[in-house]
Amino acid sequence: MTETPIKAAIEITNPTGLHARPAVKMTKLAKRFSAQVLVAFDDKGPWIDAKSVVKVMAMKAPKGATLHFAATGTDAALAIAELADLVRRDFDENHDDPVATGGVGQGHAG
Repeated sequence: MTETPIKAAIEITNPTGLHARPAVKMTKLAKRFSAQVLVAFDDKGPWIDAKSVVKVMAMKAPKGATLHFAATGTDAALAIAELADLVRRDFDENHDDPVATGGVGQGHAG
């Protein structure tokens, strides 16, 4: 008998999409759970390991893309809930931070 996965689909609203920092945050969070956690652009796949930062970064998911999560295991529901919440929070990116957005401080050329 195969366990039915817990699933969620969340749209990326982070202006810069799923780049390096959000990918690291997502994989670190996924690794906190014993559940097998998979992620895909389409609910039919291809599915990748959400605990692999290299694979998640390779997705290059832009703003507006939908991430589909599926998890199995004893803490699958909690894993999906927390990952979905992280995506909804724009991966906790501070978009007003000039460092995070690539802004530079004012200086004077002499």
